Amino acid sequence: MIQIRGLSKTYRTGFLMKPKLALHDVNLHVQEGEIFGYIGPNGSGKSTTIKILTGLLRPGSGDVRILGVPPSDPASRKNLGYLPEHPYFYDYLTGYELLKFYGSLSGLRGKLLEERITWALELLHANHDWVHRRLRTYSKGMMQRMGLAQAILAKPRLLILDEPMSGLDPLGRRDVREAIQSLNREGCTIFYSSHVLSDVESISHRVAMIVDGTIVRQGTVEEVTAAESSEYRVRLSHSWESTELPSGIIALSSQEFVCANAHFRDAFLRIALERGLGIERIESYRPSLEEVLTKEVSQDGANG
Repeated sequence: MIQIRGLSKTYRTGFLMKPKLALHDVNLHVQEGEIFGYIGPNGSGKSTTIKILTGLLRPGSGDVRILGVPPSDPASRKNLGYLPEHPYFYDYLTGYELLKFYGSLSGLRGKLLEERITWALELLHANHDWVHRRLRTYSKGMMQRMGLAQAILAKPRLLILDEPMSGLDPLGRRDVREAIQSLNREGCTIFYSSHVLSDVESISHRVAMIVDGTIVRQGTVEEVTAAESSEYRVRLSHSWESTELPSGIIALSSQEFVCANAHFRDAFLRIALERGLGIERIESYRPSLEEVLTKEVSQDGANG
């Protein structure tokens, strides 16, 4: 569905038009039927990548394909739905009029258009009371729902979303997550960027992490986080007042101990065995995407 090979993009900014590398040798492959999360800090290159995919920007170098054709080919947008991070709509229209307008641009007419509008609004749990109000009265969350609704009206094979959870409250985020999963079950491939990494973890089949224009990690959530050492929490069956412990083992209480990795876990188990201490349970803790991304950004800053 999406193939990116060796993509680079350079901007020229400032009075002296100095070059700034926005993307460097980006390689991505999004398979049909996937929910693919694209994550990274502000200014990392997420929106630049998406604008190139949708034909709004030209790549500096590399090969980019959408549904088998380059983004410069209008055919790439025939089965594509898109929601930008900051959508602009004619604010004198009502939400319903907006959807009729965008539906007609997609070739929908008459009864089919009405059915698609009803379907999109119900999928997003949009309130029919405010659908007939003018867009200038909408909150950020309402506008975000309308933006997503117009992107899915034509039931595209590929949906590209730039920060679809932006401006939504917890219930709104839940509705968008469920809508994405529902569309995916119907065969839609979704490529989206997000700062809400807990949502990315819960719904994505695979993710790519971009920092300063370079992909630093890519794979399933488990593969991306597995590169970091897991912590282990060990609970003893009885209390034990420890006097000396290796630096990678921390006592939370007389029964709860945290081991920094598998090496210190094994060391603590040897200590417990030598002292005849019973083990009640051992729990592993793998870092979240947020913790991994924070580490990558910190390393990039230190290297820079």
